[in-house]
Amino acid sequence: MIDVHIADDVAEIVLNAPAKRNALDEDALRELDAAYAEAERAGVRALLLRGEGPAFCAGRDISGVDPATDDVPGYLDGLLTPLMRRMASFPAPTFAAAHGACLGVGLGLLIATDVVYVASSAKIGSPFAALGAALDSGGHALFTERLGPHKTLDLVYTGRLMSGDEAVASGLFSRVFPDDQVQDAASAAARAAAAGATAAFLASKMIVARVRDERMSLWDTIAAETVAQTQLAATEDYREGFAAFQQKRRPAFRGR
Repeated sequence: MIDVHIADDVAEIVLNAPAKRNALDEDALRELDAAYAEAERAGVRALLLRGEGPAFCAGRDISGVDPATDDVPGYLDGLLTPLMRRMASFPAPTFAAAHGACLGVGLGLLIATDVVYVASSAKIGSPFAALGAALDSGGHALFTERLGPHKTLDLVYTGRLMSGDEAVASGLFSRVFPDDQVQDAASAAARAAAAGATAAFLASKMIVARVRDERMSLWDTIAAETVAQTQLAATEDYREGFAAFQQKRRPAFRGR
C-alpha cells in the first residue's frame, strides 16, 4: 500500500490504500519505513508524503485488532516511534500534503514532517474518546505546545476535530489550501527545495530540532547558528550563492 516514486532529486511517497482511508497496520508501517530508507539511499534532495483517496491517513488500522491480545508497545514503540524518528531526521527537506482525516498515526506522520500543507477539508484532533484509548503518536506534545493545555484537553475530552483552516490558524501546520490545490502546492514546494541550497536547509532543520527538543536558549541558538554558518562557508553552494548575488544572476545550487 506504500508507493515510492523518485525523479529529479525528489522522492514522492504515497499512502495508497484509499478504501480504508490509508489506515496503517504493522506491515504498512514496515513498508513506509522501507520507503524512507529507499529515498535516503537514493540521495534525494527533497521528499513529499501524501495519501490517495478521501483521506491522508485515518490512523492505525484496527479492523482486525483484538484488544485482548493487542501488542500496543510493539506497534507504537517497536514500529511507529522508530519510523517517526527516521522521518524527522531524514537528510533532506520533507513536505506533506494532508487532506481529509489526519488522525492518530496519521497525525504522527505529519508531526515528523518538516513542512505540512493541509487542505481546508483536513480533520485534525483526538478521536480516541470513542475508543477508550489515549491520544498517541506525539499528539499531546504538538497540541499542548501550540494550543495550550486547556484547548488540548478540550479536544481530547470532546473528540472535536479541527478543520485545516483552524489547524493552520492555531499554528499547528504551515499553510492551508483548497482541496484541489494542496497536493500541487506541496509538490511545487518540494521541487523548489530540491533545487535549493539543501545543505543550508539541513543546518536549519537540525537547529530547529534542537530548539524543539532541547529547549535551547536564545544564546545557545545563536552559538549553534554560528557553528552552522562557519561550516556552510566551506561549501560549494555558499560560494555559489555569494557569487550569484554579486554577479546579479540566479544561483545554481547543487546541495553541497
